[in-house]
Amino acid sequence: MSTTPSPLHLAVALDGAGWHPAAWREPVARPRELLTAAYWTDLVTEAERGLLDFVTIEDALGPQSSHPTEPDGRTDQVRGRLDAVLVAARVAPLTRRIGLVPTVVATHTEPFHISKAIATLDHVSLGRAGLRVQIAPRPNEAAHFGRRTLPPLPADAFRTPAGQQAVRGLFDEAADYVEVVRRLWDSWEDDAEIRDVATGRFIDRAKLHYIDFTGEHFSVKGPSITPRPPQGQPLVSALAHATVPYRLVARSADLAYVTPHDRAHALAIVEEIRTEQTAAGRGGERLHVFGDLVVFLDDAPGAARARRERLDALAGDPYTSDALVFAGTPAELADLLLDWQEAGLSGFRLRPAVVGHDLPAVTRALVPELQRRGAFRAAYEADTLRGLLGLARPVSRYAATPTV
Repeated sequence: MSTTPSPLHLAVALDGAGWHPAAWREPVARPRELLTAAYWTDLVTEAERGLLDFVTIEDALGPQSSHPTEPDGRTDQVRGRLDAVLVAARVAPLTRRIGLVPTVVATHTEPFHISKAIATLDHVSLGRAGLRVQIAPRPNEAAHFGRRTLPPLPADAFRTPAGQQAVRGLFDEAADYVEVVRRLWDSWEDDAEIRDVATGRFIDRAKLHYIDFTGEHFSVKGPSITPRPPQGQPLVSALAHATVPYRLVARSADLAYVTPHDRAHALAIVEEIRTEQTAAGRGGERLHVFGDLVVFLDDAPGAARARRERLDALAGDPYTSDALVFAGTPAELADLLLDWQEAGLSGFRLRPAVVGHDLPAVTRALVPELQRRGAFRAAYEADTLRGLLGLARPVSRYAATPTV
């Protein structure tokens, strides 16, 4: 039996019926229920059954598309989704230990609103909230808001210097966005609420603080209207494919999702992020790096690959992804995860190709396989998401500063 230096962390990324575009046509799919609370509750409950650290919930400001940078006109794939933050808030009271990390879009939303929403989610879930921040570079999404115009984005935007330059400003904006959100979470000290009926004092006004943020993209006075979240700072995470987004996670995040395609690539990505983290002055802080994989899992050798081929035929094209697409057995996936962990990854975010099939395969086959190898928890060891990830609860930065 093999062992690992430290237990793996595991998350799943939930998106509709699954990450393969033909997933909704599988017998185990529930296409008529995709926009119901019961559907999402079932998915997150299954993830919690497997003792996973957290789930992420996809979101965007435009419909799904088979084209990376613009909408399409397809009618044979899932289109339409619920608001990720509201889904997480609905599921929170029906789960107990698993983290809830909805996607939020920085480009066209206000950090004050998102700070309040995620703080509320943290209160509702008793300390299990996070967010996955992303940019929205598509011109059609900008047109929903009318505040700015964005030029067409090259399809390989994250892979080339020209493409990275095109989105650099949006990532800089996202970094400021996260900074405002974090300051607003800190703007109430932990004991700002007195709630003393005898004296008639509900809050200590001296423990609410202006954040006075002024930058290129935002000017926010503060304080928040929502008391400090139970975690102090809910988890901030982001997907990163190249140097510019690596700098965002190094500067602003607690956790990065990356997309290596082999162990050597994983090692190079981790080294680059650690270099950027040091350059950002955060060399001493814990920053998790999770590898993303799309997974087709079946017990019988060859079955997952055959299932992928059948779904590709239904979709009309071979499925490709920014992340490695794995098709194999739970034991084979366990081998890969433990091998890549040695490259410096502290965990993995798995994207179920067909959520009705591959999510239970993760929780009921992969997790027991990792447990047999001593590589994954046998029970939840903390009540908060930061606790599950070994992240300390930070003190408010304003606790000993002049007040409102």
